[in-house]
Amino acid sequence: MTLAWNRASTDEVEDGLTRALKAGGTLLKPAEKTHYGGYSGYFADPDGHVWEVVQAPGFGFTADGRLALPD
Repeated sequence: MTLAWNRASTDEVEDGLTRALKAGGTLLKPAEKTHYGGYSGYFADPDGHVWEVVQAPGFGFTADGRLALPD
């Protein structure tokens, strides 16, 4: 299972990965463009859980920062 941390931009993906690594995470895959037009990278947290930090086209965010899925 992979947990996903959705971000609003490629810069936020990079920032998320940097923050995760500073907090003790291990980089599994650097962020790069995806085949579907997004941008993502992967890290493992200190407990070994795998996370994807991702910016996905069509996904937005509400004013309070919650993920808004497309209709």
